[in-house]
Amino acid sequence: MMKGYNRVMAKNLQIFEKDTNKVILGDAIEALSTIPNESVDLIFADPPYNIGKNFNGLEDKWESNEEYLKWCYQWLDLCVKKLKPNGSFYVMTSTQAMPYFDIFLRSKLTILSRIVWHYDSSGVQAKNYYGSMYEPILFCVKDKDDYTFNAQDILIEAKTGAKRKLVDYRKAVPTVYNSEKVPGNVWEMPRVRYRMDEYENHPTQKPIALLERVILASSNKGDLVLDPFSGTFTTSFVAKRLGRKSIGIEINEDYVKIGLRRLQILSSYNGQELRREPRTFEKISPSQQSLKLFE
Repeated sequence: MMKGYNRVMAKNLQIFEKDTNKVILGDAIEALSTIPNESVDLIFADPPYNIGKNFNGLEDKWESNEEYLKWCYQWLDLCVKKLKPNGSFYVMTSTQAMPYFDIFLRSKLTILSRIVWHYDSSGVQAKNYYGSMYEPILFCVKDKDDYTFNAQDILIEAKTGAKRKLVDYRKAVPTVYNSEKVPGNVWEMPRVRYRMDEYENHPTQKPIALLERVILASSNKGDLVLDPFSGTFTTSFVAKRLGRKSIGIEINEDYVKIGLRRLQILSSYNGQELRREPRTFEKISPSQQSLKLFE
């Protein structure tokens, strides 16, 4: 167990806290209800998509689409209440459900951007329809005239200026095009693959690069970042690395153990050492172990 760690039992929730990072094991709606209103600077929400994914024994499937949306509207409404007046909210869901999220949030927030996260194709290719190669993200704010957006922290290469060295002769003084720019609303980033260093055992893990862009753009050092469906706690991991405070909520105990390890809140859990499980290509066979003895 690590020094400075605090564990609290609250109703059906378990709360683990160290320094400025908090992990909550329990239901998202119940956990969100314990967070003070207008206390969070940035929320990133990546909920279950209701498409039948198996999250380590918990199936992502509601009895009907209506039941799924009813549940979503509950936690979406709570997230809006938790945001500070100048707060920002990024939310993901399936392409099928996003139109409903969009319409619901329009009456509560200002949607500034409808982002497409475009990635490489999966191993399983569609044969009878056009396979999906993107996931949608909404970027919303409470006050369109007062919100954080650190453009200089997320600049990317502007190919026209950086690669082609073009000159804009329309200006009074001919000027070379900028070599950097703010990203557009199509984000090309690979999904997290099994052999990547950042991989954790989760079927829909989001890449560190995606969370870095969100957190750098829409929060400042010392701000509070909340993720109500934390999974492998990448949001909290990146927030900590960038000097932000974090709250991560997750209902699956095995994923919470990943979060406790990644955030260095605990080194063991219920007597079990918290360590990253070696992947198949990292495991050493008995014959290799024998060879190492004679090296």
